[in-house]
Amino acid sequence: MPDVSGAACRPASLAGDLRVALTHTVRRLRMERSDETITDGQYAVLAALSNRGAMTPSALAEHEHVQPPPMTRTLNALVAAGLVQREEHPTDRRQVLMSITEAGEAEVRETRRRRNAWLADRLAELDPAEREVLAQAAVLLRKLVAP
Repeated sequence: MPDVSGAACRPASLAGDLRVALTHTVRRLRMERSDETITDGQYAVLAALSNRGAMTPSALAEHEHVQPPPMTRTLNALVAAGLVQREEHPTDRRQVLMSITEAGEAEVRETRRRRNAWLADRLAELDPAEREVLAQAAVLLRKLVAP
C-alpha cells in the first residue's frame, strides 16, 4: 500500500486527491446502466422517485438542482418511455404528481445491480487490508457529507 503520510494527509492536498479520485470513480460507475438511452439526469430523476416516492415536478427540479423547464423535458421523455407517470395531486388540482412505474423501478434496480457488480468485481481484486481501508473510508465519507 502506498505511503499516505505527511503532505498527502494535509487537508488541502487530500481534498484535491479525493476530489479527483471520487470524480473518476463516479464517472466510471455511471457508465454501468441497463439502458444506454437514459441520460444521467433522467436516471437521477428515476432514482429520486424510487427513493422518495411521488413528487411534483417543481419538487423534483429543486431536489435535482435544475430549473423547471429542463425538468419538464426530462419528465416528458421519461413519461414517453413509460418509466414515469403523471397522477392527480390529492390536495391541489393545479398540480400533478410524478411517480415511477414498474418499468422505471426495474430500470433503477438493474442499473444499481450493474453498478454494484462492477464495483464488487474491482474490490475483489484488492487484498483484505485494502478493502478494510475502503470500508473505513466509506464511513468517513458519509460523515463528511452528513448534514
